[in-house]
Amino acid sequence: MTRMSGAEVPERRPADGYTIVEGVLSREQVAAVRSALDPLLNRTTTGRNSFLGRQTKRLFNIVGKTRALDPLACHPLVLDVLDRVLAHYLLSAPVVISIGPGESAQTLHREESSYPVPRGTGGELVLNVMWALDDFTEANGATRIIPGSHRWPDESAAREQDTRPAVMPAGSICVFLGSVVHGGGANRTERSRLGVVMEYAAGWLRPQENLALAVPRDEARAMPEALQRLIGYGLYPPFIGYVDGRDPMELLSDK
Repeated sequence: MTRMSGAEVPERRPADGYTIVEGVLSREQVAAVRSALDPLLNRTTTGRNSFLGRQTKRLFNIVGKTRALDPLACHPLVLDVLDRVLAHYLLSAPVVISIGPGESAQTLHREESSYPVPRGTGGELVLNVMWALDDFTEANGATRIIPGSHRWPDESAAREQDTRPAVMPAGSICVFLGSVVHGGGANRTERSRLGVVMEYAAGWLRPQENLALAVPRDEARAMPEALQRLIGYGLYPPFIGYVDGRDPMELLSDK
């Protein structure tokens, strides 16, 4: 695992399959994001099964509910890594995750398993960026990752004793390939652990969350162009994703 400063850009394919970059957000930026999320989380219930977490709150459709996370989704450092890993990509599953006290460890899994594509045939399919809005510790549920598991043919060999917690201070990010075996950690403290996952998928795949439908078009018009393209207003070359024979970005300029 590589650990970098916020001024550095993670390598294209880290040897362990993940990289931690510290100091990407300042304390003030972290506080502002938390403040925007608090009222939304107060209205959010905990998960309905053990995988989602019965003591964990997950806030979906965050690009349709707040503009506070736009800078995270379109952060230049993240986009630079995406350009090199996936080349063409969409925002697939952005989720705010608040792991509550007493939550158990999540089942180990791969994000790319959502797609029925044989391993190794389509290159990297998914890239995840976990934004820490709290200090992530082993005790409060830091994401557990199995280093090097992106090279495994399948995840059947995954064992809890092989995991490492992605420990990092608030304002950091953990960038990891969708082929890496991982899972949320158990929270053995008395406070919730807050993070934001921005999951991106190759542009030729269908995103997990239908963000183009979830975000009203008038609201999409006010978004940064980079985010407009991330939620589906763009083409995968040469023309995958067109609307009535047109580039979907033209829909946002229609009156």
